[in-house]
Amino acid sequence: MSYILSLDQGTTSSRALVFDADGNLRGLAQHEFTQHFPQPGWVEHDAMEIWQTQLATAREAIQNAGIAASDIAAIGISNQRETTVVWDRTTGLPLAPAIVWQDRRTAVHCDALRADGLEPVVQQKTGLLIDPYFSATKLAWLLDHTADARYRADRGELAFGTIDSWLIWRLTDGHLHITDASNASRTLLYNLHSGDWDEDLLELFRIPRSLLPTIVPSSGIVGETDPDVFGHAIPIAGIAGDQQAATFGQACLKPGMAKNTYGTGCFMLMNTGADIVASRNRLLTTQLWRIGEERGYALEGSVFMGGAVVQWLRDGLGLIGSAAEIEQLAMSVPDCGGVILIPAFTGLGAPWWKAEARGTILGMSRGTTRAHIARAALDAIALQCADVLVAMQQDAPTPLTELRVDGGAARNDLLMQRQADLLGVPVVRPRQTETTALGAACLAGLGCGLWPDREVIAARWQEERRFEPRLSEAERGASIVRWQAAVRHTIAWEGAA
Repeated sequence: MSYILSLDQGTTSSRALVFDADGNLRGLAQHEFTQHFPQPGWVEHDAMEIWQTQLATAREAIQNAGIAASDIAAIGISNQRETTVVWDRTTGLPLAPAIVWQDRRTAVHCDALRADGLEPVVQQKTGLLIDPYFSATKLAWLLDHTADARYRADRGELAFGTIDSWLIWRLTDGHLHITDASNASRTLLYNLHSGDWDEDLLELFRIPRSLLPTIVPSSGIVGETDPDVFGHAIPIAGIAGDQQAATFGQACLKPGMAKNTYGTGCFMLMNTGADIVASRNRLLTTQLWRIGEERGYALEGSVFMGGAVVQWLRDGLGLIGSAAEIEQLAMSVPDCGGVILIPAFTGLGAPWWKAEARGTILGMSRGTTRAHIARAALDAIALQCADVLVAMQQDAPTPLTELRVDGGAARNDLLMQRQADLLGVPVVRPRQTETTALGAACLAGLGCGLWPDREVIAARWQEERRFEPRLSEAERGASIVRWQAAVRHTIAWEGAA
């Protein structure tokens, strides 16, 4: 049994990848699933569709790798974080659509909690800010707006989980209701210091403890799949939220190392080792992983609209026919022509944290073309990440010397060069950009004993291309100042509206 099956459940698609004992990709499958936007600011998924697409891709990836389920040593799972599912423990069916991490419907609830002065104590316990992004207010909303949900939750009839918990429940035919520490730390219900659910927070958000999964390590065998799922029981040995998994897959295993993932959103994490570093600049402190008794932590900055900006240009505006077209279109003009795009379609993430903000395009003239808007869209991705790095450099105990990058948009050379220019540090792309799935596989391989230690994992990481900064400090600073002025204008406009 010398293969690892990695389930990479993302915001817009479910993917499965098979890695061999040397960390080489041997099989892959991917299925997109439906995005639901029932009201402005609301984003929902069908949890059963997520399960069905994930199961289908897993079976296809095994077939594409030319192996049998009995050849697989373990399964690793990475997942979109914070997305909230509530299901019936008896039937295993969801009570309502899953509320996605991007969803902003609980903004008023979060405003009220902040107005009551509760954010400092919540941040001290969880490392997070009070925001609709996280699971707690989503879960409270589901309990309050689904018929009989609170009554049934109090009777122990219901289960809550982020997507990892939901998949594991289905994989084990309801025998395991668990989550790992990295996913638990994204709920606003987990105490970073105790490593467990926090009773005060459960009371604050009115969440019955009976709803919650058991917290387990991120690496180590926690159970096995039901034999009927793949025709053979396979151990489950790795679990991590997608960004923590990507950090592991990027071999950012030492304090001070950092990565940025360019997926639907962008997520920059810096490893702080065993130290829980409290942010003074509205970043997040999060659990990176728990391996045995060892707990690792990170500073994190979350950008809500990364690759999703390109999706919007394609699906919303029809400016491009495919995501791959944006680089060539953007390169057809020397710069953005004065256009600034603020993609606050679902609010602004770190370090602004403005749930009510909405997208704007500034600086257009009669000479503005779709190419300028495409260029401004790529700039917007890079500039949002630059905001995060500025805050991270102020919080971090050690300066950043390079940024490792991954995710679909990391293949865009123009974007990566622009990112290096705006950060002022080298941006390094690895040969294996499937780092989220690879990280889950590495956690599982470590957990089942296929790989002996983290040094073996770190030694396999290889650089594919390094993008060196080209802008002067003055040029970089001017770009960031102009961008931040546009962001403040956007925030002020929302307040005036």
